[in-house]
Amino acid sequence: MSKPLSDHDRKKQISVRGLAGPENVAELKVAFNRHLHFTLVKDRNVATKRDYYFALANTVRDHLVGRWIRTQQYYYEKDPKRVYYISLEFYMGRTLQNTMVNLALENACDEAIYQLGLDMEELEDMEEDAGLGNGGLGRLAGKLHHVEEADDWLRYGNPWEKARPEYMRPVKFYGRTEHSPSGVKWVDAQVVLALPYDTPIPGYRNNIVNTMRLWSAKAPCDFNLKDFNVGGYIQAVLDRNLCENISRVLYPNDNFFEGKELRLKQEYFVVAATLQDIIRRFKVSKFGSREIARTDFNELPNKVAIQLNDTHPAMAIPELMRVLVDEEKLDWDVAWNICTRTCAYTNHTVLPEALERWPIDLFHHLLPRHLEIIFEINRRFLEFVASKYPGDSDRLARMSLIEEGPCKKVNMAHLCIVGSHAVNGVARIHSEILIATLFKDFYELEPHKFQNKTNGITPRRWLVMCNPGLAEVIAERIGEDFVRDLDQLKKLLKFINDDAFIRDIAKIKQENKLKFAVHLEEHYKVKINPQSMFDFQVKRIHEYKRQLLNCLHMITYYNRIKKEPNKHWTPRTIMVGGKAAPGYHTAKMIIRLITAIGEVVNNDPVIGDRLKVLFLENYRVTLAEKAIPSADLSEQISTAGTEASGTGNMKFMLNGALTIGTMDGANVEMAEEAGEENLFIFGMRVEDVDAMDAGKGYHATEYYNRIPELKQAMDQIAGGFFSPKQPDLFKELVDLLMHHDRFKVFADYESYIKCQEKVNELYKKPKEWTKKVIHNIAGCGKFSSDRTISQYAREIWGVEPSLEKIPAPDEQLK
Repeated sequence: MSKPLSDHDRKKQISVRGLAGPENVAELKVAFNRHLHFTLVKDRNVATKRDYYFALANTVRDHLVGRWIRTQQYYYEKDPKRVYYISLEFYMGRTLQNTMVNLALENACDEAIYQLGLDMEELEDMEEDAGLGNGGLGRLAGKLHHVEEADDWLRYGNPWEKARPEYMRPVKFYGRTEHSPSGVKWVDAQVVLALPYDTPIPGYRNNIVNTMRLWSAKAPCDFNLKDFNVGGYIQAVLDRNLCENISRVLYPNDNFFEGKELRLKQEYFVVAATLQDIIRRFKVSKFGSREIARTDFNELPNKVAIQLNDTHPAMAIPELMRVLVDEEKLDWDVAWNICTRTCAYTNHTVLPEALERWPIDLFHHLLPRHLEIIFEINRRFLEFVASKYPGDSDRLARMSLIEEGPCKKVNMAHLCIVGSHAVNGVARIHSEILIATLFKDFYELEPHKFQNKTNGITPRRWLVMCNPGLAEVIAERIGEDFVRDLDQLKKLLKFINDDAFIRDIAKIKQENKLKFAVHLEEHYKVKINPQSMFDFQVKRIHEYKRQLLNCLHMITYYNRIKKEPNKHWTPRTIMVGGKAAPGYHTAKMIIRLITAIGEVVNNDPVIGDRLKVLFLENYRVTLAEKAIPSADLSEQISTAGTEASGTGNMKFMLNGALTIGTMDGANVEMAEEAGEENLFIFGMRVEDVDAMDAGKGYHATEYYNRIPELKQAMDQIAGGFFSPKQPDLFKELVDLLMHHDRFKVFADYESYIKCQEKVNELYKKPKEWTKKVIHNIAGCGKFSSDRTISQYAREIWGVEPSLEKIPAPDEQLK
């Protein structure tokens, strides 16, 4: 039998990886050795694997630099409208392979590294994931206990970023305001410097390299040295660290608001630095020029679009007003018109505990001028509302930017809606829920503002790069254009009854499963059955995502096998991965429960390899790239109406997994695109949840008393079956599920278990299963981020997306 091709060999067959011409390879080898020698100051005798990774990263980066500079030149000469996407998080994963794919360098680099006697996959594995998004901080390990570990991803330096100290900007905090006939001044403020770090982001084979700019906090040289004396000097130098803490750590909460002063500082810091940058760039129009060429701010909305990614950068609205009114001396109405035409807001959650509401006292202390501006925005806005709805004081209270109560708060979502010309949700059902509930009053007032932009994923990373085998099988049938135009996957429906294609898809899945099984054995010391169904639930650990419902299925399936051990059961490996925020005790207990179930199930000789339960520790982008191609089943089981969109669901669909899910988030549109009969849909719909809430409510004990298998599973958790040494370890989780469960786990239990039985039955018919897989892959076109970004561009930013290439660095600019 021929040995299956490794990913490494398979990638060589795909021309989407670029050609490995001998001159390219020779040039790359020279550059690699030069960087090892001159950049890393090492020779082959003492170089480590990490040195080799850095030498390769620098070699690949060399190919970006010319394109990066050329792109900036091109923008300065064409002077197009620029889009600034402001976010407190960018969860990028690794950069090396993505860059090689986008620059068509992968084959040549592979060959060069091979000729140098090194292993490409080993070098790629040296790269740390960029820790700029959640998933970032708490690495929660499984086994008998979980441990938390800070993610120090910058320890060895980052070859992809370039510090730009020449563009350092001052950012002010604290102080007070002085009002005079000539305007308002913000005085006695503390200054922190924002130092930009730029990371190149290459487009796919179009020679365009855009920039992700991150800001680092630095103390100014004279920081606290004004009141200089010998004792004070040491303290002043130590105090510099306090202001540099601003960019030290990302708050690790996902879908949860924690009103900490440092967090508000971070939010304002990013926004204030970015806006200075935007305005500087708006004023100078020619490349490399520092002369001010443009002074008419009415032009700003024609040259700048600012997208606020959730409410975290909401301070952009009052900050832009402060700059326009206080510094540029514009009239308020003119400034406000400019501000709203420039800004747009994307909402990412409907969970009330996630919505940002900042106490007014904190605001007054930290950003006194911005609080005044927010009060004025609110005063004018409420006047406008009152003119439309005379006498409706309840409506005024609901819509105010300031929430009354013992502690007055600024509602940041309201600020974003009022200060933007467009507001969008991130999946159709989410956008519908927003206008029907959370933002209903605002929708009634200004319906034209509200839109939907369903999220998407990039097929470069999430297909070509992580699943080259599948990319190759698809390219053999329909050509390679799908990489740029994912809608072309629809053409695969022609092959739905093609036995050879069905076999190829199944074979790639099996190879990916074998590969992941080897990875698990190496890293988790656990042997799993590669013939078993690989069942994944990977996402942040959160009550609304209902990992607990998955746990109840694990236990129920375990009990069924124990009861009838001689029956023919579909073997399953159930894998759960994701991080819990450090302060979220319930989420940590959920991880503890999963590992405890695994301890019992995985060591029960009666069960054997028919059921295994694993918690995947340190789940991050790089682990996702290995896991997702191996998945048979994707669990998307949030309570209907709670998940805004999800994107993991799309990644699994594109990589040939079937989805078991509720009608929530993007699952609704996935079912529409692939055909609902090709997903395993179960549970309450949004209207059922609403009807339950409006009617008799949710009573967990009714389900517990009525459903014997549910009662058995809960009694086992409560009685210490999974924690014999600490019988009441899961007392709080049991109490939560029985008495305080906002997410109605038991209400969907029966439907979920029945649906899982259907999954098991279909898995025994590999050909039928694979046909459903093909329907799913063929229905993925809509979920490309290319479609998402094009819609934002046309419908919110007022720019036309372009597929044109710009000339490479060695070609003449037109």
